[in-house]
Amino acid sequence: MSDTMRAVEVAEPGAEFEIVERAVPEPGPDGVRVAVDACGVCHSDDFVKTGGFPGVEYPRVPGHEIAGRVDAVGENVTEWSEGDRVGAGWHGGHCFTCEPCRRGDFHQCEHGEITGLTFDGGYAEYVTVPAEALARMPDDLDAVDAAPLLCAGVTMFNSLRNTGVRPGDLVAVQGIGGLGHLGIQYAHEAGFETVALSRSPDKRDLAVDLGADHFVDASEEDPADALQRLGGARVVLCTAPSASAIESVVGGLGVDGEAVVLGVPHDPIGVEATQLIGARGSLSGWSSGHARDSQDTLEFSARREITPEIETYPLEEVDVAFERMMNNEARFRAVLVP
Repeated sequence: MSDTMRAVEVAEPGAEFEIVERAVPEPGPDGVRVAVDACGVCHSDDFVKTGGFPGVEYPRVPGHEIAGRVDAVGENVTEWSEGDRVGAGWHGGHCFTCEPCRRGDFHQCEHGEITGLTFDGGYAEYVTVPAEALARMPDDLDAVDAAPLLCAGVTMFNSLRNTGVRPGDLVAVQGIGGLGHLGIQYAHEAGFETVALSRSPDKRDLAVDLGADHFVDASEEDPADALQRLGGARVVLCTAPSASAIESVVGGLGVDGEAVVLGVPHDPIGVEATQLIGARGSLSGWSSGHARDSQDTLEFSARREITPEIETYPLEEVDVAFERMMNNEARFRAVLVP
């Protein structure tokens, strides 16, 4: 093994990506070195490019959708061994001692690390990750398919299973993109009556192929009215980063329905209080999950053959991959293969 590796580095906020040669990192006592087989490109990686997240130290290697193999372990690590297939997502470790951690709510750790933000991420041939931040990856799941599941996948899967829906309930997925195309698959495979909401009528066939029982063209009909005709949604997973799109579905909630915000709009979301009060409805938000949540996502995805639609790029084409993602041109997730 070489002592050096290729990595994509951002030298300072606003700087361009740069392919650099770095020393292969050594894991600390509680860390694991992972040989990266694939790393997804996520909109949140723009935080590193623009300096839009507080406390990021530069130079920094982005990337928090990492699929690979354990290459070396720290002296205190007993749960991982060389050759294990693993993944690492946004949640990059926790302190175990703060109040949320003591209650087992590791994703809300007051001192939590973030992969690719508070430490170097997966736009590289190797990365070191705290042992508790790793998810075990099923052998029959390809690394390039697994990578986006460690952010987009766990966000959709984990948010849905924490809403309290039961098989047969009406679940709508608003937006058929990097998040939504996975959400439709999870909702369908989990046994829900699944509705795809989109302003792009050309995505109807795709939505049906992914498992949607109904397709609502939001450019032609009011999505709230359409959902009410179907009996009212128990859950709407809002993936499009548009305040107006989110506002348009709240009226479609059924009794005790919940609209879950997953895509982050730039504008405030305004809703009529009477819409929530009348249905005993709610508007909530959800982030991704910790490593065990990611492992649950990977295992469910492998069992039900749920995979993202991806485009793959070598590290040298990181600019192309990133721009296609930022311009919403990728269909639907861009993945770097070192």
